[in-house]
Amino acid sequence: MNALLQWMQPLFTPAFTVWRAPITWLELVAFVLAVAMVLFNMRVNPLAWPLAIVSSLLYFALFWNSLLYGEAGLQILFVLVALWGWRQWLRGTGSGGGALRVRWLSARGRWMLLATLALAWPAMGLFLRHYTNTDVPWWDAFPTSASIIGQWLLGRKYIENWAVWLVVNVVSMGLFAYKGLWLTLLLYFVFTVMSVWGWRAWARIQQCNAVS
Repeated sequence: MNALLQWMQPLFTPAFTVWRAPITWLELVAFVLAVAMVLFNMRVNPLAWPLAIVSSLLYFALFWNSLLYGEAGLQILFVLVALWGWRQWLRGTGSGGGALRVRWLSARGRWMLLATLALAWPAMGLFLRHYTNTDVPWWDAFPTSASIIGQWLLGRKYIENWAVWLVVNVVSMGLFAYKGLWLTLLLYFVFTVMSVWGWRAWARIQQCNAVS
C-alpha cells in the first residue's frame, strides 16, 4: 500500500489551500467526479456507476493516507458494489420479473434496514478499534456501515437510499472537519443538499411510474 501511495505522490501535491489546509489534486479530481456521479444518480442514469468506480478509487487513496481506514475500505466495497449496481440498473429485475423501477421500501424492509445498521455499526467499530490505528473508530464506523446499506438501496432503486445518504453525509462532514479534509467536507455538504433533491426527484419518478 505504501508503494502505491508513493507512486501516486504527484496527485498528493497541493492544488490550493483552504484555511491553511492544502487541497490536493487527488481530492480535487475525486470531488468533481463524485458530484457528477450524484447528478447522474438523480437522473437514474447508469453512467453514474463508472464515475462511482473511479472516484471511489481516488477516495480510497485519500482516506488511507489520512488514517481513515473504515472510509478507505468502504471505497473498495463501493467499487465492487458499483459493478453490481451497474449491472442491476442495466439488466436487473424486480419481484415481478420486469425491469427495475424506482420504488419505496416496504415497512418491513425499513425495520430490517434499521436492525442491520444496529448490528453493523458496533461490529465495524470494534473491528476498527482493535485491528487498525485509527483515532476515531466509532465515528468512522457509522458512515461506513450506513453507506453499505445505502449502496444496496441505490442499486435496487429504493427511494430510501437518499434518506440514508442524508444521514451519512451529515455525520461524515463532522469527521472530515476533524481530519482537516476541507474540500471533502464541502463535497459532503453538496451531497447533503443533493440527497434532498434526489429524494424529491425519485419520489416524483415513482409517482409517474405508479400512474403509467
